[in-house]
Amino acid sequence: MNKRKMQFEVQENESIEQCLQRMKQLGYEPVKRIEKPIFQEIKRGSETIYEPIGRQIVFEGKINQ
Repeated sequence: MNKRKMQFEVQENESIEQCLQRMKQLGYEPVKRIEKPIFQEIKRGSETIYEPIGRQIVFEGKINQ
């Protein structure tokens, strides 16, 4: 039995379009897009700096009926 809602993360070697296609093949349609920044911690002396180095994109999908 499939879950009614499921999260799909855009993989490192995958485009957004490919992720959406994967969702469709599994019978889900996107209802929400979540973007989370990815930070890198850099220490310079006694100072700590957080630099953005990327982003994680996750789609929430609901099952098609």
